[in-house]
Amino acid sequence: MLLRSSPPPDEQVIFFTSTQLRVAVVIPVLNEEASIAHVVNAIPKSLVTEIIVVNNGSTDRTAEVAASAGATVLSEPGKGYGLACLRGIRHGLESGNNVIVFLDGDFSDHPEELPDLLRKIGQGNDLVIGSRMLGKRERGALLPQAIIGNWIATSLIDLFWGYRFTDLGPFRAVKADALNRMKMSEETYGWTVEMQIKAAKLGLRYKEVPVRYRKRIGASKVTGTVGGTVKASVRILYVIFRHLFFDV
Repeated sequence: MLLRSSPPPDEQVIFFTSTQLRVAVVIPVLNEEASIAHVVNAIPKSLVTEIIVVNNGSTDRTAEVAASAGATVLSEPGKGYGLACLRGIRHGLESGNNVIVFLDGDFSDHPEELPDLLRKIGQGNDLVIGSRMLGKRERGALLPQAIIGNWIATSLIDLFWGYRFTDLGPFRAVKADALNRMKMSEETYGWTVEMQIKAAKLGLRYKEVPVRYRKRIGASKVTGTVGGTVKASVRILYVIFRHLFFDV
């Protein structure tokens, strides 16, 4: 990749994006009416071609608010975080984008840090994870069960496949050709861990960058409840061991 000599970091990202990267941001949502406009408005518009909000069965005004903020709103009637992400990927790739960025719709991520992820993509990495473990977290933003679950899952990925991640964070960027090779299929809570396992199995280039993390707007559908925590933990472990013992 031919670049100008040592441009400042922000200029370098814009150069990558304007000449080579077509970036779509995918945001899966379920009842995020209070937060989704904040997320969409915080995304650096000059760096992306489209913001895709995938409505996964919301019963509030999430879809209307997202559309008013300027996002493309898609509907995924099948319930599941992974299903919503898959719907967004299909649209993003069909629109000719070669990088897909994922963000949560609860405003816990800091979308303005997108240039940090794109910089690493521009340097030749296939997958870039925004690591909440390496970045600064607002007190109480990441609950103990989430921290423990992250450590267990990433430790197992290291043990079984030799890829050292620190987080299963939702804020991530991945190249289109890498997504095509991954053949993602997970429909629910195991989406992020499936992507990282497949990156390891395929030998893809990856980086983690520190990102900030704050308390979400509204209650978590996963770690905010005992039932959600248990379901997510079981599913993540299932995905890990399914990929360990079966060729999927």
